[in-house]
Amino acid sequence: MKSNVGGIDKVIRIIAGVVLIALAATGTIGLWGWIGVVPLLTGLFNFCPLYSVLGIKTCKL
Repeated sequence: MKSNVGGIDKVIRIIAGVVLIALAATGTIGLWGWIGVVPLLTGLFNFCPLYSVLGIKTCKL
């Protein structure tokens, strides 16, 4: 897996993921909030499968 997520994209994904998971865990939003696991993991691993399919790369290297 080559990195294709970087910079601000990575930070936004991690923050959005943590916020969605926290809201789901506290019962503020429904079960769909657990979808926050996806942006959290893509941000942490610097790899997004959808970006690979679409040929998008936000990291500088």
